[in-house]
Amino acid sequence: MALTNILLLSQISGYVVALILSLCIIIPMSLHEDEFRGHCLLFSTGTWQESNGQFVVNWASQAYCNYTIFVGLMLLLTSAIQIYRLSILMYRGEDSSFLSAFIDVVSSIFLTTITLIAAVIITLGFMTWCQCMTKRFPSCELAAGNDIDKADDIDTSGFHIELGAVQFGTWFSLSVWVGLSVFAVLKLLRYHQLENMKVSMYRERQRLIEAARSNEIQETT
Repeated sequence: MALTNILLLSQISGYVVALILSLCIIIPMSLHEDEFRGHCLLFSTGTWQESNGQFVVNWASQAYCNYTIFVGLMLLLTSAIQIYRLSILMYRGEDSSFLSAFIDVVSSIFLTTITLIAAVIITLGFMTWCQCMTKRFPSCELAAGNDIDKADDIDTSGFHIELGAVQFGTWFSLSVWVGLSVFAVLKLLRYHQLENMKVSMYRERQRLIEAARSNEIQETT
């Protein structure tokens, strides 16, 4: 199988995995926001009341959760477009142009960067929340399902599984997009090598033509 087909297959497979992982970000985070009545537990802190055992929450900005959902949507949309585009190219037996390969490199690096930021936000933000939960419960997981905040009417039954799934989705998405960035760079380098080869062949052809003309001139004289 040609190198072109191998790279295309690798890219398509990577985008399929990236699409699936993006759903692991969007769906659980959306469920979390719905169950927490629009609040976002990332970086949220608070104090436990001794009188009634309730947790008085100082809610952090909802932008942390919204950013994560935005990143997931970006990954989903890009993956779907790339799967469709590359599948058509493979079906036709063609390959992308130098310009599209360059755009793939830039977009892959950009998406890798914003995914890394989302992964760090989720990990640190969830750790902040869990540190508050472990002040009363043996572990953060055991806090799930307890009626700890009646004032905000939040449903805590699934927050640990949902945020765990989001963490899984973002960190694995990061590794996949790093791989896709490598594939895109390899394709761009291959185009660069082909361009250099064409230039070298053109120069060699011109040199041979000039040598042939010089021989003809010498023979006529």
